[in-house]
Amino acid sequence: MSEKQVIIDVGDGAAIPRPEDKGLLSAWWLSFLGTLAVLAYLLIFHPDPYLRLLKFLPDGIIVTFQVTIASICLALLLGLLAGLGRISRNRIVNLVASTYVEIIRGIPLLVQLFYIYFALGRIVRVPDMVAAIIALGFCYGAYMGEVFRAGIMSIDHGQTEASLSLGFNRSQTMRYVILPQAWRTILPPVGNEFIALLKDTSLVSIIAVSDILRRGREFASESFLYFETYTLIAIIYLLITLVLSKILSNVEQRLSHYERR
Repeated sequence: MSEKQVIIDVGDGAAIPRPEDKGLLSAWWLSFLGTLAVLAYLLIFHPDPYLRLLKFLPDGIIVTFQVTIASICLALLLGLLAGLGRISRNRIVNLVASTYVEIIRGIPLLVQLFYIYFALGRIVRVPDMVAAIIALGFCYGAYMGEVFRAGIMSIDHGQTEASLSLGFNRSQTMRYVILPQAWRTILPPVGNEFIALLKDTSLVSIIAVSDILRRGREFASESFLYFETYTLIAIIYLLITLVLSKILSNVEQRLSHYERR
């Protein structure tokens, strides 16, 4: 008697509110509206220090998104190369890609940040922003590699055979047939990794990158208002991740609607 295999998918990103999951969807609205209400209460009834702190953070928010976007672009490039390498018939290419994935996924992100910024600093001086982008990009690129590999492998092999029979070579088949179809499968987990990466940018404050957390720490060290500072920072991170998770949910719904048509 055969048993159906159950795959449990648990990631580091935000929980995506989908229409079929009524409990999670309701929890998203409760969290979002509750967070907005708490933020409004703090800014209206306790403008000092919360309003003053909020005016201190915008440049940190900009830096956080700059690091996130640059890192996700690098991660997508490395992930694509790693994913293609993992399914390559060339044993050397496959070995290099697989080794990259295993090594990077086996080292904590914080250690990678320290290694690039401090250890490699003895050989070549790496600017803080560059070190942050490289560490995040390489770390998430290893995870993206598995996402791309799984997405490509999910496309029926008959698509490749049909493309080859029409005169396409393997490179053209991958570029024009497989990847465009795989992208619809890959996009949701990529979006989830984007949110997880944004949250992990809080680690770059340790190497002097002026992100949200770093700016908050600067404010707290001057005012000694640690509770108020980290309360507002937590609220800002929560709002950003809630908004991004909702956007990702809408993108998934549009893709599902497109596939059904």
